[in-house]
Amino acid sequence: MKKKADMDKNRINVRNRRLIQWILAPIVVLVIGLGWRYTVLGFTVPVVMGLGMVFGSVNGRYACGNLCPRGGFFDRIIAPFSRKLPIPDFFRSMKFRWIVFAALMGFMTFQISRNPTSWEHWGHVFWIMCAVTTLVGVILGIFINPRAWCSFCPMGTMQNAMGGGKNQLEIKSNLCRECRICEKACPMGIQIVDFKNSGKVGSRDCLKCPECIGVCSKKALSWPVNNKAA
Repeated sequence: MKKKADMDKNRINVRNRRLIQWILAPIVVLVIGLGWRYTVLGFTVPVVMGLGMVFGSVNGRYACGNLCPRGGFFDRIIAPFSRKLPIPDFFRSMKFRWIVFAALMGFMTFQISRNPTSWEHWGHVFWIMCAVTTLVGVILGIFINPRAWCSFCPMGTMQNAMGGGKNQLEIKSNLCRECRICEKACPMGIQIVDFKNSGKVGSRDCLKCPECIGVCSKKALSWPVNNKAA
C-alpha cells in the first residue's frame, strides 16, 4: 500500500512540474518577441538569474529544473522536435563552462557600461542576451538535446558551483536493477546507475526534478528526508 502511495505521489510531482513548466514557457516567447520594443521585459533576465542564485545556494540546480522559464521551454516545446542525442562531454567540462560564463558576463558588463544610467539600455542588453542565447539553445536543442544549452548555461554553472553537492539524490543499490529507464527520463542525461554503489547520485548538475523518481518502478531513487525538492 505504501509503495503505491509513494508512486502516486511521484506521479503527481512529475505532473505538477510539467504543469508549472507549461505556465512558465510562454514567458520566453513573450520576452523575446516583445522585448525589443518593450525593454522592461528584458529585466526578466536578472530576475531569473537572481532566483537561480537564491535556490542555487541551498539546493543546487533546483531552479533550473523546476522554475526556469527557458528550461520549461526546452523541456515542453523543443523536446518533441529534438534528436535527443547524448550531451557532448565537452559541453559539460567546467573549463568550457567557465569560459562561456566569463564571456557572457563580460559582454553584459561592457554593453551596460556604454550607457549605465539608462534603464532602457539595461533592458535592451538583457533582451539581446536572452534572444541570442535562446537561439543557440533552440539550435542545440533540436540537433543535439533539449537541455544541451543547460549543460553550460552560465546560471546553471553558477548553481552547480554554489550548491551542486547539496541534497543529492539517493539510490538504493539493493533495489536498483540497472534498467536505466531513469537515465532516459533525466533531462540532463545523467548516468544515474553509475552511482549505484556509492548510494548517492553525485552529479552536481542534477536538476532536482522528479522525472527519474517518477519512472522507477522499484523505488530505488529518493530524495534525502530534508531535501527541499522532495
